[in-house]
This record gives sequence, C-alpha cells and structure tokens, in this order.
Amino acid sequence: MTEKRFDFNDPVWDQSKYWGRFKYFAWITDPRLNFVSDECLNNAKNLRTLYLQCREPPGTTLEQLYTAKKLYDCAFHPDTGDKMNLFGRMSFQMPGGMLITGAMLSWYRTVPALVFWQWVNQSFNALVNYTNRNAKSSLTLGQLGFAYVSATTAACITAIGLKNFLMKRASALVQRYVPFTAVAAANCVNIPLMRQNEIIHGIEVYDANENKVGESRLAAVKGISQVVFSRIVMCAPGMTLLPVIMDRLEQNCWFRQQTWLHAPFQTTMCGVFLLFMVPAACALFPQRCSLKVTTMKRFEPEKYCELQKKHGDKMPNVVYFNKGL
Repeated sequence: MTEKRFDFNDPVWDQSKYWGRFKYFAWITDPRLNFVSDECLNNAKNLRTLYLQCREPPGTTLEQLYTAKKLYDCAFHPDTGDKMNLFGRMSFQMPGGMLITGAMLSWYRTVPALVFWQWVNQSFNALVNYTNRNAKSSLTLGQLGFAYVSATTAACITAIGLKNFLMKRASALVQRYVPFTAVAAANCVNIPLMRQNEIIHGIEVYDANENKVGESRLAAVKGISQVVFSRIVMCAPGMTLLPVIMDRLEQNCWFRQQTWLHAPFQTTMCGVFLLFMVPAACALFPQRCSLKVTTMKRFEPEKYCELQKKHGDKMPNVVYFNKGL
C-alpha cells in the first residue's frame, strides 16, 4: 500500500469550523515569524517545491514539512507564490497595528496629530490591502495611487469632521472614539478601492476540484465585503475598550499625573488585543469562499450565461474563490 503523501494544500485544521480557522490563522500570523530570515523562507519554499515534485531530500521528516508549510503560508502569496513584503504580511499586523493604533489613541487631541496618524495608518493599511489582494486581478499604478489618496482623505475628513463636531458637544470619553470611527470609515473605502479591478472585471472562480470555470464580480464583492468587516472587527476591541479603560485609569490621581506612561500603556494593550484579534478576525469567514451559481444567475446573469454556455450540464452548483485577507 502506497504511503499517503503530505498535502501542502491541507490547512491542517478543519476550515469549515471557526475554531479550526482560528488555530490555522494563529499558526501563520504568529508575530515571531517576522524574525525568520529570507534564507529560511526560501528554503521552505524550495522544500515545498521539491516535495511536490517527489524530489525531496532523503530523510525529510513530517515536522520539517509542517514547518515549511507554515513559513510558506505566512510569507508567500497563495495566488502567485511570490514572497510578500514583510510589512504587508498578516504576521506583521500585531506589531504594526500595535504601534500605529497606540499612537492614534494617544495623540488625537490636535488636528495635525490626528491627520498625521490617520495618514500613517492608511499608508500601512494600503500596503496590507495590496499585499493580501486576490493577485490574479492586476492594479495599475494610477489606480493604486487613487485608492491610497482616496482612503487617506476619507480617514482624515472623517476624523477632523468628528473632532470638530464633538469638541463642544461630547465628553472626553466620546471624543476618544474619533480614531476608531475614522479607521472604520476608511476601511470601507481603502479595501474596495485597492481591489477595484476585482469588482470591475471579476475574479477567477473554481469548481470543487480547483478547475477554473469562469469569473465573477459578485464573488469579488462578497469576498471584499467579508474582508472589510473582518478588518473592522480586528481593530474594534482595542479601539473601543481602551478608551473606557483609559478614562477609568485617569480618574486615579497617580496615573493621571504619569503622562509619560499613557502612550506606552495604550500601545502595549493594543498589542495584547491584536495578538488575539488578528487570527480571530481572519477566521470569521473561510479563506476559500464559496458562491452558489443560482445567486450568480440572479445578480449577474451575464456571467451565469457564460458559465452555462461553457460548461452546459456539467456546470457546478457552487463555485469557489480566494477572498484575500
């Protein structure tokens, strides 16, 4: 009997259940992976390639294969196989988001500080969104620039408008929520614009056996909507609970006087929240997203007709696609 080969496409844990997805994303978004050298990452990709070609080195262990899978899934794009920018990987979300979110929550009282940190945050978000897009849909430099400027502008306008509106009308606690509201609004702009070609032209969809069967704009809209929601959920606990925590702590005379401690405390707490929330938010929806063909028939009949014409009676009832992160 032939020994079963290791499957690099197997996500290790059951992806149909939330807990399985959470464990998988906690595995590949571990912040410690940011310290793995390029040499180790390239060796992992090389071992994966050799194993898929049945040319792996003699004595290769199951543990080595799991490590190679972890490093590959963390650092290489699932669509292209290209190594992703370090700062755009989901494993960098915790340290990157920790520093930026901590700064936004600490320095929001003046307009220049508010604008600066919203700009920094949207620059980081733009990189993450571009890195984790569905790479089968190309984006021109002009589209990339327009998406970046639009999202940054939306975040700054929302933040400044809310600050001016709330300055004389709301308590100090309510004013602390200006950064989160601006971030949530900008996510609704940034991600769809960074992935606009997917919405305009559609993304590739596959049958259950990973055979390409066509394209769908509805699949792109569904996937991007789920990513937007996940990103907002990802930052929500830190940006909504910390204002309450800080408001309570500042009622203590000693803590209120230690102003030097406020920013480091909030930054550290943001890291604690994100350590859990990055995998928790990524796991909200399956990475291999599905779409019923009957839904395509209702909302994009032209794409449905293309599928029907191409596949006839063999047309699948459900199609699958990578929703991105």
